[in-house]
Amino acid sequence: MKHLKSVLFLMIAFMLVLSACGGTTPEAPAAEAPAAEAPAAEEPAAEAPAPTFSGTATITFTQEPDNLNPMYTSMSFSGYLRPFYLVPSWSFDETGNPVPVLVAEIPTAENGGLSADGQSVTFKLRDDVTWSDGEPLTADDYVFTYEMIMSDKNVPQSRYPYEEYVTSVVAEDPTTVVITFNKPFAAWSTSLFYWLLPKHILQPVFEADGTIDNAEWNRNPTVGVGPFVLSEWETGSHLAFVANPNWINPPKLEQVFVRIVPDDAAQEAAIIAGDTDIGVFLSADQIEKVEEGGTVKVIAVDSGYNEAWFLNVNPDTTHPAMLDVNVRKAVALATDRFTIVKDLLSEDINPVNVTFWDATPPYQTDTLEPYPYDPEQAKELLDAAGWVDSNGDGVREKDGIDLKLRYITNTRELRKNMQAVVEQQWKLVGIGVELINHSSDIFWNGYNDGGPQAQGLYEIAQYSSVQNSYPDPDASSGWVCDQIASADNPDGANTQGYCNPEIDKLMAEQATTLDPGKRKELYNQIQQIIYDDYVYIGIWQDPDLWSLNNRLTGVKFSGVYPFWNVSEWEIVE
Repeated sequence: MKHLKSVLFLMIAFMLVLSACGGTTPEAPAAEAPAAEAPAAEEPAAEAPAPTFSGTATITFTQEPDNLNPMYTSMSFSGYLRPFYLVPSWSFDETGNPVPVLVAEIPTAENGGLSADGQSVTFKLRDDVTWSDGEPLTADDYVFTYEMIMSDKNVPQSRYPYEEYVTSVVAEDPTTVVITFNKPFAAWSTSLFYWLLPKHILQPVFEADGTIDNAEWNRNPTVGVGPFVLSEWETGSHLAFVANPNWINPPKLEQVFVRIVPDDAAQEAAIIAGDTDIGVFLSADQIEKVEEGGTVKVIAVDSGYNEAWFLNVNPDTTHPAMLDVNVRKAVALATDRFTIVKDLLSEDINPVNVTFWDATPPYQTDTLEPYPYDPEQAKELLDAAGWVDSNGDGVREKDGIDLKLRYITNTRELRKNMQAVVEQQWKLVGIGVELINHSSDIFWNGYNDGGPQAQGLYEIAQYSSVQNSYPDPDASSGWVCDQIASADNPDGANTQGYCNPEIDKLMAEQATTLDPGKRKELYNQIQQIIYDDYVYIGIWQDPDLWSLNNRLTGVKFSGVYPFWNVSEWEIVE
């Protein structure tokens, strides 16, 4: 989910150097020679100056994070914060290149970090990184993180890809982590250890409670590893992060203040008034208004996201009509997404997308086109499927069941506006709809927390999403049969209930295919099958649109980790 989209690094050593040495007076020489003067003791080396911080950068969020422990959230607004307090092993800069953060170098075959058979990778950690409380970060934190993800006493959002591909994570020494796979895994560099958990903080909780599901740290991670530390989270109001003087690359800012605003209109007003330095998740129709004053620039960044409908085809939870591919096709044909984009957004910035991978070159489809708008064909398909309006109330029915679909999304104004348009378009073909809007802290919840998607309480779910391994195309966890969320599999990432053995086979093959050309061929097949099954209906390509006030300098937005270089940000009045 916006997603969900996801390694920050800068290597400037920060250490205190203390050195002192003294001399002893040499034995006096013979009387006929003048006595040698004893050497003066050397002065102790001066301590490195303490870092200084200045200024507060303000960011507005239109959705409040649901959790700050990445194990329990896939929400974009939670992910945006991670470069402040919980950096990855390596990040990606504004050009998409990996940059080491916690590691001394990116593992490759050339430097011995990646084995010749592709079945193990070695992380060589820096030896000067500490958690914000001064505790050294070591290979044991990597092992502990893996153990917490895999423990059946915890219920993470997903165990992918660790459960499927990782056989062991071993600390060979304090700065060496060896990860072994059961087979080559193509997406390891973009899906392993995006974040770490502090063993010295959470292991006592796990030992005492038998789980970290309810650990205070999950919402109050005042010990982290990054340039800032959470100082306050006031629900419904703000989150504040203060500079971490122990970080290897101390930031220039004193504080990052994240203000929670109720909706897009409130954020827009704050941007125009100059009350925020960065506006998040803007839509194309806002660009002209926020740039009008000349103090703000809107920056578009490709990040792999696409806005889409995810159709629930789980027979245990969905409307019976959704089990018929021709009804799902009718839903697509009855929706004029082209006019929606033209009226609500920008056809240049947000063209209608075709598949889940449209914004992930070079793996996007070369041959498929967006589903057309054809309400007459939609009517014919519904008639043929036996859904007819026999009582004249405007809504088709079959076997005494109305064709009325639950259409859920969050409270974003743009999505609510689209719901209203779709309701009118569907009325033309006899499809009824129940429009449901959940607050974001509910919409993204997992199965055990009553999440409406995870529990299948919908027929159409709308949100912007990206594969969990972007910029790698791997998205196996959301499309394969054994990831279907249920009471027996509450951490399953497949909330649509979509199960196609051919997709399972192709997803397994692409995950172990290291050749990019062959992988692209596999993804062409995957996209064709999903396209023909009508379980994913693209709405628009959704690049990140950020507003940036002129007074905040040094910002370089990344499509993978938007705030990856926060240490370089500076307020210039």
